[in-house]
Amino acid sequence: MSAVELSAGQPFAATALNTRIAFLLELARRLHQYGTSAPRLELAIARAAQRLGLAADVWSSPTAIIISFADLAQGEDGVAQTTQVMRLAPGDVNLARLCEADAIADRVIAGELDLRDGFRRLRALGRPDGRGAQAAVIATYGLSAACVVALFLHSAWPDLLTAALIGLIIGSITVLAGSRPRLAAASDAICAMVATAVAIVVSAFVVPLAIKSVVLASLIVLMPGMSLTTAVREISSQHLVAGVARMGGAISTLLKLSFGTVAATSLCAAVGIHARDYALPPLPGWTELPALLVGAFGFAILFRAARRDWLIVMGAVIVGYLATRWGGQISGTLPGAPFGVFLGGFLLSALANFYARLAKRPGAVIREPGIILLVPGSVGFRSMSFLVERDTTLGMDSGILLLTLLVSLVAGLLFGDLLISPRRSL
Repeated sequence: MSAVELSAGQPFAATALNTRIAFLLELARRLHQYGTSAPRLELAIARAAQRLGLAADVWSSPTAIIISFADLAQGEDGVAQTTQVMRLAPGDVNLARLCEADAIADRVIAGELDLRDGFRRLRALGRPDGRGAQAAVIATYGLSAACVVALFLHSAWPDLLTAALIGLIIGSITVLAGSRPRLAAASDAICAMVATAVAIVVSAFVVPLAIKSVVLASLIVLMPGMSLTTAVREISSQHLVAGVARMGGAISTLLKLSFGTVAATSLCAAVGIHARDYALPPLPGWTELPALLVGAFGFAILFRAARRDWLIVMGAVIVGYLATRWGGQISGTLPGAPFGVFLGGFLLSALANFYARLAKRPGAVIREPGIILLVPGSVGFRSMSFLVERDTTLGMDSGILLLTLLVSLVAGLLFGDLLISPRRSL
């Protein structure tokens, strides 16, 4: 919430206690649903509660929120009058609805909107996505896979096209899993099995492929790099329960993805299907810029940004990639190395806070999509894959690299907050 939340405002003390609590609970539910980390959610709700004449002790985790409310009119001796517990599914970033929820809260706190009306508007944000939005999300899975092949893996045209096709299939499975709880529980493993099987079949009967590159690119959207980064940020800010829980969920996802790839490889070998794996001419250098632009557009849709924010989100993705690449080059290492990741996180965090001050909107519009190409989800996937295949040496090496990149990225985000302090919680 903005700094206005802490200034003198409307006399909410005359409003019924239950009405104020209901609004804050719905706001907390929406912020959690749209991917807000525990430190930011707790601070946002505590500040909003204070402006509504309440004291709120907030505890947030990836799967639950507990809030105790006390009326400030009771004075310093007041005790919590009610405690609410909400059991929630882990949230996913939705920038458009996050900005809407933030705007509704600001209008209510400023007295421009009635509390009950604000509650109804927050509740309306929970509407399911339409078919058009679901189709757009499916398309972004294919675009993201093609972007990774061109930007990072530098494979051949057949690899790019196959990864894009598999990405579309995986996007369809993911969208279906959103309304089918039984499928959702196993969707990560199923997607990994489908991606690996399709890549092996295409390589065996159509055109040889770089199997590992194609599978990695097609699964890139499912990699829990954002979750790993958020977990380390929460742990570093002493939100230990939330951070450890989120870390456990990310590791679980990596294990399911690794199992799916190993299982599909074994099944194909059992029926006599073996991939042809030899190098084809790599993509020409000119494909990098179009891939970056198309990939940035895909991430704007993937993060459900509002149309007016598409250019801002695309700019954040491009800045994050270029800063990381430049940082890696000046440090004499490969793009994406620790210093490059640190520099990218530092720049994006500062830009996000500056944007939040200037536009009076959540800095998440820049911060969350900007670091998507910096998060080391693919490194974690490779580490788990090596361990599942009993290659402990490569598995441990990749695990150490994962920790190094995570620490570098989180350090960059923290130092960016020091350069330009955040004025808003989101």
